[in-house]
Amino acid sequence: MTGFVKRFLLYKGNNLDRENVVWNIIGSFCYAFASMVLAFIVMRMAGDEDGGIFAIGFSTFGQQVFIVAYFGIRPFQITDGRNEYSFGDYFRLRIATSIAAVSIAAAYPMFMMAGGTYSPRKMVIVFLLALYKMIDGFADVYESEFQRQGSLYLTGKSNTFRTLLSVFCFLICLGISDSLLAASCTAVAAQAAGVAVFNIGVVNSGILKNICREVKKGAAVRLFGQTWLLFLSVFLDFYIFSSPKYAIDLKMSDAANGYFNIIFMPTSVIYLAANFIIRPFLTKLTDCWNERKFDEFRAIGNKIGMIIGGLTILAAALSVLLGPWALGIMEMILGSDYTGSLTRYHVPFVLIIIGGGLYALANLSYYLLVIMRKQKLIFAVYLVLAVAGWIASPVMVERYGISGAAVCYLILMAVLTAGFTAGQLFCLKKEENQK
Repeated sequence: MTGFVKRFLLYKGNNLDRENVVWNIIGSFCYAFASMVLAFIVMRMAGDEDGGIFAIGFSTFGQQVFIVAYFGIRPFQITDGRNEYSFGDYFRLRIATSIAAVSIAAAYPMFMMAGGTYSPRKMVIVFLLALYKMIDGFADVYESEFQRQGSLYLTGKSNTFRTLLSVFCFLICLGISDSLLAASCTAVAAQAAGVAVFNIGVVNSGILKNICREVKKGAAVRLFGQTWLLFLSVFLDFYIFSSPKYAIDLKMSDAANGYFNIIFMPTSVIYLAANFIIRPFLTKLTDCWNERKFDEFRAIGNKIGMIIGGLTILAAALSVLLGPWALGIMEMILGSDYTGSLTRYHVPFVLIIIGGGLYALANLSYYLLVIMRKQKLIFAVYLVLAVAGWIASPVMVERYGISGAAVCYLILMAVLTAGFTAGQLFCLKKEENQK
């Protein structure tokens, strides 16, 4: 394994910054593109009902389970430039959160089946897809450490190769067996194998010399104490982001979930495009904040915000002009049975894209607040919005269907962006006055 890692994964050139950026882009693109490919192919091969089951299991509940395993620690870990905690400390906590994630992955579908909302088959598929996402969340502790050690390219390679392996196995099994259940089992096995090779294998190879596996007594508990609010914030964040999807799963059919998932896809592209821009600057932003270089901190933040804002305006304009054409192309990809099934949702499609751009801006302010270590402020904003989403989403979906879900999503994202932006600007101004 060590020979494989050194030969095929280790970068030996002299332009590490470029390697980090390139592989971060490739890995993030593969991760996002795979989700879109799977959503389309499942709907085309298995029908809109199974497409809806896949959507809730993979993109919604599965992602919520991922967050439980992930525990929202990545921004904390990659900005831990002073090595307050070792990799061993982060790893021990991730084991505990992954066990909790498996428990939730099993409990929620069983609860939904007991209430008559899920069939036994849907329950098992949703569990398997959530288990797949849990493994993804476990892998993140390795990939965050790669980035903290200055080797973001290893994170990108892991994302790329793990994703390609699991997607390939999933699609081959789905094509042969015509069974979403069997394909989900295969994907879980492939994901586990990918983590063994591209994450565990890299750490065990010793190519990253500064990784410390030592576990200090009580460190994991202290780390939990410092990050539990961050976790709850990320958990609530995704609930806010997905509350219209949960409402559709509760109030409408599996097919409706599938259609909404398709028109919701551009939000993932916008979010990942924003991360392409944000992530390479996180270390620099952290250094500026720790060294109290507030003018430079503000300048970098403003520059990133202007780029994301410009891309949002461009995406919104294109969705207005080319939305019906793009949705028509999606229908052609899905097959003749889906003619007219997506183009009728042009207006919700535009609203969702605008909301996705606002969410990207909110994500920028979120990272800035994490660097400032303002977990309580982050949590307060999320809590208010989560309650609002929990109340409003089912009502809007029940009354207005998919259009109601899109409007609710846009409003939630607008308020979230306003709250985070105001919060980080206030905190920055306060620190500047104390300088």
